[in-house]
Amino acid sequence: MALTTRVEKILSWYASENPGTLTNLVRLLNHGALAGTGKMVILPVDQGFEHGPVRSFAPNPEAYDPDYHFQLAIDAGCNAYAAPLGSLEAGAARFAGQVPLILKLNNSDTLAKVEQPVSAVTGSVEDALRLGCVGVGYTIYPGSGARNRMYEDLREIALEAKRRGLVVIVWSYPRGAGLSKQGETAIDVCAYAATIAAQLGAHIIKVKPPTAHIEQEEARKMYEKYSIPIQTLADRTRHVVQATFGGKRVVIFSGGESKATDAVLEEVREMAAGGSFGSIMGRNAFQRPRAEALQLLADVIQIYGSAR
Repeated sequence: MALTTRVEKILSWYASENPGTLTNLVRLLNHGALAGTGKMVILPVDQGFEHGPVRSFAPNPEAYDPDYHFQLAIDAGCNAYAAPLGSLEAGAARFAGQVPLILKLNNSDTLAKVEQPVSAVTGSVEDALRLGCVGVGYTIYPGSGARNRMYEDLREIALEAKRRGLVVIVWSYPRGAGLSKQGETAIDVCAYAATIAAQLGAHIIKVKPPTAHIEQEEARKMYEKYSIPIQTLADRTRHVVQATFGGKRVVIFSGGESKATDAVLEEVREMAAGGSFGSIMGRNAFQRPRAEALQLLADVIQIYGSAR
């Protein structure tokens, strides 16, 4: 399809990238029910690795099968499907060309309890190319004592990915001994995490919906001095987007733990009103029965499609 004015504008923010990377950005932005709007809804399924199979898939046993997730993303009209290496290898051939794929390049498990979390690199740029992916995903944990290792690994991965024409998506999840549990989703910390991802060269940035809590006292002084609005989720979303080069990076927000449909949709409405570029929604989709999941994703897509 031809480029819309909105997609052309987004591409202009990435003018330093090569034609291959820009082409894959277009593949993401021009696929699915939100094609051409500059918005996106992505289905991510790395929870089996991250949280274990029973916690992830027992609510909807069909979801143990990787093919289920490919088909769900296709039928829902998602912009892309993101998963670790094994899940993509299980279905990439069967579903070739039907939905853009994102290879999640690092993962961790919950069997070890650590104060300074760090994910292992579990896939490669070469794997992503072999599987026909449009991009690679990588998680960083700002706030962890191991953050510098993750930043340095990401630098090398991003350099290779961009050289090979892939899109770089960064999950920026503050976590570690440097932060309280409440601080992991604090507005100042989420905005900081988004900025770090942008500075590390991410094309697309994934963060959690921020709360009104402020973790850093020095940051609190600035929010109060300049009367920065953070009372509503729309306000906080707007602030996080602003923190990524004045809104010149695509920022999407996670769906988080499973919750009631009304709560999911209200959260999405607030984020859409605040200028979110979309949602990356895993457990709230694949843990529901298929018909419910398709309806929820349709409603989420409708909200973003109607946003200005």
